[in-house]
Amino acid sequence: MPLTEWLVPEFDEEMAATRRVLERVPDGKSSWKPHPKSMTLGRLATLVAELPAWAVNAVTRDELDIMPPGAPPAKFEALENAARILELFDRNVAAARAAIARTADAEFKKPWAFKVAGRTVATNPKFTVYRRTVLNHLVHHRGQLTVYLRLNGIPVPAVYGPTADEPNF
Repeated sequence: MPLTEWLVPEFDEEMAATRRVLERVPDGKSSWKPHPKSMTLGRLATLVAELPAWAVNAVTRDELDIMPPGAPPAKFEALENAARILELFDRNVAAARAAIARTADAEFKKPWAFKVAGRTVATNPKFTVYRRTVLNHLVHHRGQLTVYLRLNGIPVPAVYGPTADEPNF
């Protein structure tokens, strides 16, 4: 069985759960953060919406330099409202799902390098990059986002099972 037959259904489930969380992001609170060292709610929600696009990079490229030498510094956007966040997320999910679905097993075994300013920070098989740097990373930040929702009095949706707000999931 090709890897994609396992990965696409899991991807679909994780993206559906992520969308349920992003749908709860309140407008007008993008600058809120629980601690001075924390990301703002707007930046965190935008990051969650951006992360599916990393799957495209992981399976279609052999490396990614997030700060290429001579390029302008990266801009970390914080979208202001849920509609824009969901639009970005949906667009990235569609592109990522298509890229994953057409990736052959042999491609998942190829090395992929993560670089910062021309320096290789890590090299791993594309499969590992997809699972760890894309999927696990997204799940981690989605979990942070549920805490931000709770701290703002917003009902937390079910992700893997019931929550205090959705006990009959």
